[in-house]
Amino acid sequence: VIRPEPCSVCGSRIRFGKTAIKCCQCQLLLHTKCREQCPSLCTPRPHHHSWPREGVLADFAPSVPPLVPTLVVQCVTEVETRGLTETGLYRVPGAEQLVREWKRKLLRAGGVLPALSSVADIHVVCGVLKDFLRGLKEPLVTFSLHPAFLRAADIPDEAASDTALRHVVSKLPPANRDTLAFLMLHLLRVSHSPDCKMDVLNLSRVFGPTLVGHSSANPTPLAIMEDTPRQCKVVARLLSLPPSFWRGFVGTEQENLVPM
Repeated sequence: VIRPEPCSVCGSRIRFGKTAIKCCQCQLLLHTKCREQCPSLCTPRPHHHSWPREGVLADFAPSVPPLVPTLVVQCVTEVETRGLTETGLYRVPGAEQLVREWKRKLLRAGGVLPALSSVADIHVVCGVLKDFLRGLKEPLVTFSLHPAFLRAADIPDEAASDTALRHVVSKLPPANRDTLAFLMLHLLRVSHSPDCKMDVLNLSRVFGPTLVGHSSANPTPLAIMEDTPRQCKVVARLLSLPPSFWRGFVGTEQENLVPM
């Protein structure tokens, strides 16, 4: 080390003259002793040093598939590593101030994120993920496709509803589609954990407003009232689709993104 820099894993400064490890692809820098704690996923450094404070999902996505933002991958990985025994995962709120601080820290870091293992409360990590998704300029279910998702979920016949949902999911922008698929697979794992006590109905109530939202950035009070139950219905129907459908979008890379 010529110029002292902080370790990307533990955060403490690596002093002048010390030996360090640096990734040639993403430029991640860390102490040799911190190698075992290094995040396994490696993403190329973005052209800008940090992500924008707000934007559409594609602004945060990597340049190579699957197009899932590193922030989403890291939060999900942390939750699946140590959170699947927590009751009320995603329903129990994390400390609001810590959620804001960590979201700001991750956005400022850009593609090379500090490790989330130092966040003691896993509900804070869940809060960061939800807050990031809520803060997008438009939800994962885009404004233009919002009515189509609602119509598909409203179809009484389950087989016809599934077919319509598969069709409209495939029309999403690639980053939105891949991230939605990645999140659906994650939420299915959460729903299957008996300790979490978060079944599909509970998860759809939590993620309906976050993932589906409304058909515009400034919905009327009437639209908000009418959309809320339908948002939950859309997420519940999406979670009823088989995992194999979602894996078709994230491909075999899914196994490398999060622990099985």
